[in-house]
Amino acid sequence: MGGDRSQHGHPAEVRRQASVPTTAAAARVLGAITGAGGRGLLVGGCVRDALLAPGSTPHDIDIEVYGLEPRALVAALSRVAHVAEVGRAFSVLVVRTQGESFDVALPRRMVRTGSGPDDVDVVVDPSATLRESSARRDLTINALAFDPASGEVVDCWGGLADLDAGILRHTGPAFSADPLRVLRAARFAAQLGFTLDPSTVALARELAPQFAVVPTERVWGEWQAMAATAAHPSAWLDVLDETGWIEHFPEVAAQRGIAQDPRWHPEGDVFAHSRLAADAGARLADEAGLTGEDRAVVVLASMLHDVGKTVSTQHRADGRITSHGHDEAGRPIAHTFLSRTGAPRSVIERVLPLVREHMVATTVRDPSAAAVRRLARRLVPATMLEWALVTGADRGGRGTASGPASTGRWLELAELAGTTRTPTAAILTGRHLVEAGMTPGPHFATTLAAALAAQDTGVITSEEDALAWLAAR
Repeated sequence: MGGDRSQHGHPAEVRRQASVPTTAAAARVLGAITGAGGRGLLVGGCVRDALLAPGSTPHDIDIEVYGLEPRALVAALSRVAHVAEVGRAFSVLVVRTQGESFDVALPRRMVRTGSGPDDVDVVVDPSATLRESSARRDLTINALAFDPASGEVVDCWGGLADLDAGILRHTGPAFSADPLRVLRAARFAAQLGFTLDPSTVALARELAPQFAVVPTERVWGEWQAMAATAAHPSAWLDVLDETGWIEHFPEVAAQRGIAQDPRWHPEGDVFAHSRLAADAGARLADEAGLTGEDRAVVVLASMLHDVGKTVSTQHRADGRITSHGHDEAGRPIAHTFLSRTGAPRSVIERVLPLVREHMVATTVRDPSAAAVRRLARRLVPATMLEWALVTGADRGGRGTASGPASTGRWLELAELAGTTRTPTAAILTGRHLVEAGMTPGPHFATTLAAALAAQDTGVITSEEDALAWLAAR
């Protein structure tokens, strides 16, 4: 553990003056706790984030209350806010006031229920100390507490030293109670640019076989949160690799050791390229102002765009390394990965065409308007803008060979055609077919698809053209 140790082998408690700004609503809740004779501490991520970004007001403020019994706490908070109970025995209270929401909890500690490694439980204990309560948290940097009354950060586990050093270290044995904490640590590495302490890496490797007990929706939750927020997705991949957890994502793991032509990819194998491309995708998505699922789609597509090379790479007799068709081959591999990981349909359907079409600007440098219209339609429900970002990430993830994407002309033509976000609407519709006396049936879809192709090539540019084209069939 980081920091000086007490006589019991634990890090000695450290206090440091700090500023953790709070809102008027948070002050109202804290005031109610103090007025009832309790002591309210800010805990967890809000303290960590405030120390990392001095002067900022943290979001998602969590409050832990000492010195009050559950019913006394509820009574005090109910005088100033709406209170809802979540969990067992008042373990967490959701408190809403002045348009803000806070999680307020009593101290909890780990209790052994048997002799096995998983025989532990978390119980509410109003008499527990801060050290006992914070021991159940995953990482030392998340076990920090801030006392608004004294203006001090209270650190029982060496979190301040780890925060200063950029280290992610497990707080204690409680880390093993939930194997998902390995993915949480990987996400923090990707968000903060921190590295795992060797002891935490070793523990994570021990926990790797327990991946099977983690619900798929929780696994996806960490992948999604990483892709939506992390500035360093490569760090996520690095942690998965060094802890052995990457083996649970075989489509990603298979990229390791797949060689590339050094003329185009001096950065190394496909895994090295995917690391750099994911970081480039995150940067480009941020520059484009993307957030949430939109950002996650671009980052994931950037990370997965070359998975097809795992099955299409060939070493030629002349020493050249090729991977013809890897773009198309990558689509089903990416689909398998995303489905297994729990990604929702809304994400899968956008990532897959971005993977399949990421080579278009490389093979066609001088596109026609028709080519742009056809690409926009093939990308649906993804967009030309997202495609340009993923293509840019591919070009920006090549180490010393990195450069700008050759998508400028494509986007210029897309802007002229109004297809940067959606394809052009179909001119010929089913209504026209009915009015022409055609009987509805499977042939409608064939006819409308052919009409769309004619529209994209410029044969049909108006309703009059469409009717003439239909009459000539």
